[in-house]
Amino acid sequence: MRIFVIMENVKNKKPLIFLTNDDGVDAKGLNCIIESVRELGQIVVIAPERPHSGMAHAITMYSPLYLRTVRKEPDLEIYACSGTPVDCVKMAYDHLLAGRIPDLTISGINHGSNSAISILYSGTMGAAIEASFYNVPSIGLSMLDHHADADFTAAVEYSRIIIDKVMNGNLQMPLCLNVNIPAVPADEIRGIMVCRQNQGFWREEFVSRQDPRGKDYFWLTGDFYNTEPDATDTDEWALANNYVSIVPVQVDMTNHRQVKELAPLFESPVK
Repeated sequence: MRIFVIMENVKNKKPLIFLTNDDGVDAKGLNCIIESVRELGQIVVIAPERPHSGMAHAITMYSPLYLRTVRKEPDLEIYACSGTPVDCVKMAYDHLLAGRIPDLTISGINHGSNSAISILYSGTMGAAIEASFYNVPSIGLSMLDHHADADFTAAVEYSRIIIDKVMNGNLQMPLCLNVNIPAVPADEIRGIMVCRQNQGFWREEFVSRQDPRGKDYFWLTGDFYNTEPDATDTDEWALANNYVSIVPVQVDMTNHRQVKELAPLFESPVK
């Protein structure tokens, strides 16, 4: 059966594009990018049943997963999954696609920024990174507007530019791009900047309140601190200056400098 499906996909010669997100299957950003890429080939979508922002690379291990069909049309299938964004990717690659290998994975368009250290918390980027494990080019798309009814016109326009170049660029694998787009009209965007991740960090605060029964509860809030505000080669600088930022992402988190420093301290001589 899998051989037949693969041969059928080759015969059709249509690119297979997989989409997901972390804002949920009904999110405007996801549906805007679905409509934008429909003409490019066969589109398969698995997105979370409900919002899963901040889930990073979480997976579901102790609860069953459910998959619901949302829409089926020629060259478009949309499903909702009860799990996390990474669950959605695994469900697609290891179950639903039945051996077909997508030509591209898109995660987003996210409502809100995933620049700088936010990439570590992002369900959008968790899904994009997971897809890159399958040696498929992946793009995480985010726009700096958290509103549910945000205007994605400019975000879609620049996302299509990036998607087209990735699909036709013969780029080295693995490839995972963290793309963030300013929340301004398209004519105010100055261009696209390939840059590095800013080294800032979040400092959280917990607002403490009491429910009607006198039990304490907390709301998470906080502020982002840019530790290198004068650096002009980071995603934060690009976005502050109305550029679309592209940060190539890798999974290797090894601090190679400290490997060299620590080796003489801990490694025993060969006996």
